[in-house]
Amino acid sequence: MAIDPSTLPDLVRDPVRDPPCLPQLRQRYAELGAEFHSTHAPQGLPQPRLRLVSDDAARLLGLRAPDDDTDAREAWARMFSGNQAAAEGGAISTVYAGHQFGNWAGQLGDGRAHLLGEAMSRDPAQSLGHAWWEVQLKGAGPTPYSRRGDGRAVLRSSIREFLCSEAMWHLGIPTTRALCLVDSDLPVRRETLETAAVVTRLCPSFVRFGHFEHFSYSGRHDSLRRLVDYTVARLHPELADAANPALELLREVARATGSLIARWQCVGFVHGVMNTDNMSVLGWTIDYGPFGFMDAFDPGYTPNTTDAHGRYAWARQPGVARWNLLALAQALLPLIGDEQAARDAVEEFAESFMVAMRDGMQAKLGLGEPRDDDPDLVQDWLDLLADCRADWTLSHRLLAQVVASPAGQLPPGLSAQFESRPRRLQDWLERLRLRLHELDAAQRAQRADSMLRANPCYVLRHHLAQHAISQARQGDFSAALRLHRVLCDPWREQPGCEDLAAPAPPDAGPPVLSCSS
Repeated sequence: MAIDPSTLPDLVRDPVRDPPCLPQLRQRYAELGAEFHSTHAPQGLPQPRLRLVSDDAARLLGLRAPDDDTDAREAWARMFSGNQAAAEGGAISTVYAGHQFGNWAGQLGDGRAHLLGEAMSRDPAQSLGHAWWEVQLKGAGPTPYSRRGDGRAVLRSSIREFLCSEAMWHLGIPTTRALCLVDSDLPVRRETLETAAVVTRLCPSFVRFGHFEHFSYSGRHDSLRRLVDYTVARLHPELADAANPALELLREVARATGSLIARWQCVGFVHGVMNTDNMSVLGWTIDYGPFGFMDAFDPGYTPNTTDAHGRYAWARQPGVARWNLLALAQALLPLIGDEQAARDAVEEFAESFMVAMRDGMQAKLGLGEPRDDDPDLVQDWLDLLADCRADWTLSHRLLAQVVASPAGQLPPGLSAQFESRPRRLQDWLERLRLRLHELDAAQRAQRADSMLRANPCYVLRHHLAQHAISQARQGDFSAALRLHRVLCDPWREQPGCEDLAAPAPPDAGPPVLSCSS
């Protein structure tokens, strides 16, 4: 539905005269009732400092990024640390449950998240059709669902979430956004003593699979129905008149999740903790904990030190997503009523994933329209990558040069990735040349250009994030700012940023992170 700009409030405020610097927020989720949330004010941070801002995310809400204006930066720091009230009715934290590592965990909830409310989008190019976006603080103190936790986020994890949220967005992968990062000298105990930070996250909805599980498995089916009706009205109003809205909602979630997981796979992203309480009903990426972008390709790689059996490894992400959807289907079954219909709705995931994964790999390898032998060609490429532990991002990026000039010399960087199997690489490349033999020079150049738009030059490599974190801990955010700028334009090679596109140093090792990260 088109929005008449004349009906919108003035969202671009002067942060000196009008310190809240946020549009008017509404707490529509709170209208579901007290059993869905708790009203609890953020604790905020002592002497907060605004460190990182996403200009794009600010424009989404119609906000003016503060730049070097000291007063404006202080106003943002107060607001987005939780030090200053943002919404009428107060901040809320929502209750949900979930399966963690395949086991029922019972009641969970927003243990360190405060939902400030919803703001109307002012940028249709970024809104993805969602007129209202929720604004949430992560790390602003304990909530009733903190389960003996401190409700805090540390600078280390906050930098990773800020950078990865915006990196994924610019890779075209549906994700929560990161508006800004505020830090403080407040000490926080994790594995060691660290300092606190708060990330402000934006999303059309933070409803998770676990929200439905909470009300279904506790037998509160009237509340479950209210949640389904709310979610449908909020995200899929076209389903409101369906014969079975819960069933149609499940179908939509399955399709969106299938597409999402395929996009993760194609950029070598491993979420690391795909519990049902970390799965978005939008089918978007949410909760950046122990994630990783693969350097050396290993289908069994997981970045999570807690994941001893590799449940959430790269190759297992599709299967886990389907398992989570079955858990969601079970939660919705009291409303769906037909077990087979629920199972059939979940199977929409497989079709959506296979189509998106096929199309993604066709684009990455420059194959164009699918042909019968392409699945074997793609699988053999993946096997070769795994056997040589070749760099996922760099190998695909350099392959475009081979497609552009098939008779030319191999790029040295590509040969280096496969130095343990040069003959196998040559054999596979010959098959690729035969597959593309009918293309003339102009068509090859066009195909190679398309590959550069499917294979990023820059991703958030672990060693780069660690360097930015190390510098930030010393009060120097220049590395994080530089990395952020590059990740917002990941497809184009940027002069002077060759180090950010290079593979990890040989001694770096794969990313291994705890859930506290």
